Amino acid sequence: MENMAQKFIFPPHSVFVTAMSVISFGAGLYIGFNEIIGKHLQYSKLFNTKIYRSGDQSEAKQPITVPGRVGMLIVYTPAFLVGLASFFLLPGTGLRFFLLRSGLTVNFLKRILEVLFVHKYSGRMGTEAITVITLGYFLGAATAIYTQHLSRDLLEPSVDLKYAGILLFVLGITGNFYHHCVLSNLRGKGEKEYKIPKGGLFNLVICPHYLFEILVFVGLSFIAQTLYSVCMAMGAALYLMGRSYATRKWYLSKFEDFPKDIKAIIPYVF
Repeated sequence: MENMAQKFIFPPHSVFVTAMSVISFGAGLYIGFNEIIGKHLQYSKLFNTKIYRSGDQSEAKQPITVPGRVGMLIVYTPAFLVGLASFFLLPGTGLRFFLLRSGLTVNFLKRILEVLFVHKYSGRMGTEAITVITLGYFLGAATAIYTQHLSRDLLEPSVDLKYAGILLFVLGITGNFYHHCVLSNLRGKGEKEYKIPKGGLFNLVICPHYLFEILVFVGLSFIAQTLYSVCMAMGAALYLMGRSYATRKWYLSKFEDFPKDIKAIIPYVF
C-alpha cells in the first residue's frame, strides 16, 4: 500500500507536514459539516447576524463586521504575499516548485483583482469569519510551499502528474472566473437583491464557481504531489461541498420558483 502511494506522492518526511496534513483535512471536514447543519461562516448570503449577551447584561451585542469588499481583501492578501515572498525567501530550482508557488500566487492575485473589479457586495462580513478564512488560506499556502521546499531532495514519484495538474488548474481558474463574472452581471447598477443565477453551469448547479475552485486545488495537488497538498485539496473540497449544499438550501427557501433539478455543485449528482 505504501509503495502504491509513493508512486503518486512524495513520502511524508516530517512530523510537522504529517500533522498539518491531518489538520487541513480535518478542518475542511469540520467546517463543511457545520455548513450543512446551518452553522455558517459569517459572509455572503448565508451571513446570519447573531445576538450575543455578556453575563447578565440586558444590552445585546452585535458581532463586529466590516464591509464585504474589505473583508475579502483581508482574507486573500496574506496568502498572496506568502506566494510572492516565497520566490525571494526560498530560492530554489525545479519546475514543480516553480509551478506550485506560481499557481498559488496567481490564484490569490486573481481573487484580489476579482474583489476589486468584479464582485459586487451588498452586505458585511463578520470578523470571526475573516480570521478563520484568512488563517486557513495563509497557513495553507505557506505550508504547501514549505512542504514542497522540504521535498526538493526526495525521489520524485514515478507517476508524474504535474502536467495534468497544470491543465486542471487552468480549467479551474478559468471556469471560476467566468462564473464569478456571470454572478456579477446579475445585478444592475445600484441593485442589491439576490437573483437566481442563469448561464454557464448555473443551469445545472447553483455553485459552479465552487466546483471550479475545487479543480484549482486538485490541480495544485497534482502539481505538488505531496501528502499535504492532497489533504489541502480534499479539505477544500469538503468545505466547498458543504457550502454549496447550504447555498442551494438558501435559494430553495428564498425563491419559490427555484428549479428543483438544479443540484448544489456536481451536475445531476449532488
